[in-house]
Amino acid sequence: MRAALYNGKKSIEMTELPTPEAGENDIVVKNIYASICGTDVAVYEHGPGTGHRITVGSEFGHEMVSEVFQVGKNVKNIKVGDRVYPYPRLAKGDSKRAGTTGGFSEYVLIPNAELGKGVYAVPDEIPSKEASLIEPFTVGCRAARRSFPQQGENAIVFGAGTIGIAAAIALKYFGCHKVMICDHSDFRLNKAKELGFEICNNGKEDIKAKAQKIFGGAISALGETCDVDIYIDAAGADGIIETYQSMGKVDSRMVVVAVKAGLRPIDVLAMTYGQHAIIGSGGYFPEDVRDVMAIMQSRKWDIESIITDAYPWEQLPQAIEKASKVNETLNVIIKY
Repeated sequence: MRAALYNGKKSIEMTELPTPEAGENDIVVKNIYASICGTDVAVYEHGPGTGHRITVGSEFGHEMVSEVFQVGKNVKNIKVGDRVYPYPRLAKGDSKRAGTTGGFSEYVLIPNAELGKGVYAVPDEIPSKEASLIEPFTVGCRAARRSFPQQGENAIVFGAGTIGIAAAIALKYFGCHKVMICDHSDFRLNKAKELGFEICNNGKEDIKAKAQKIFGGAISALGETCDVDIYIDAAGADGIIETYQSMGKVDSRMVVVAVKAGLRPIDVLAMTYGQHAIIGSGGYFPEDVRDVMAIMQSRKWDIESIITDAYPWEQLPQAIEKASKVNETLNVIIKY
């Protein structure tokens, strides 16, 4: 089978490996599409330890939709030809391998396969291309859920990448009234606008003034501010937490989902007097998979529109390089 091995910074070996065979309790899936994650870009651009735990010399990739190719005799409720979403936390039987499921290889062995655990059936209403985004959308959905959204609340999402847009869509799905997405890339913001969101280029615009215009006014510990209940950091850029602490109204909360190495400053005294909450969000759980599939089945949002580029497997390195160009692309996928 065709396989991609991660060999460190700017180094991917495009090679052939033996096609795996299913044991009595296993399945083998053939990948249809694989989406490129920001953490895949990070380890490619900067080397090991800057994204997911990806071992040098190993297969990698974890955002994919697949077709069942082989089924072990003891496996129930899964048959050859079924479309499935391999759930990275459990697909390989080891949650530490969530980033190395094998999305950038042609075939993947799923040991001890169980429907609703290591793999999920993809409903017919979800096109395969869109289904390649289930995994990043579960990350965004989890971040939205961790904000404990209430009906009619307002939200700001920092980052117009796949996870930021996924979080914004999930916030609307959970009942938020208005959601504004902030980014420095006009290309990505225009995609967000086409999906129906308010937008702000906070590299050029005064975010607080624009938010007050869109959401109305409220009170913070520092005086007048905007009526925003939820902030989500899906960008990981310097200064986002400080921006929240300077403009968050009383009883607002921020969820941090962006992966950023190192320490980040938090003014605990300001958080205390401002009645703020800062919440972490990492990964996803089965309830997030179910909600994302429901969101995609609803057909309320043109989710597939955020896929801006598709490359053949042979051009994986070029695809990852393209995915790093935030002013030219949004989501990049590999088509087998």
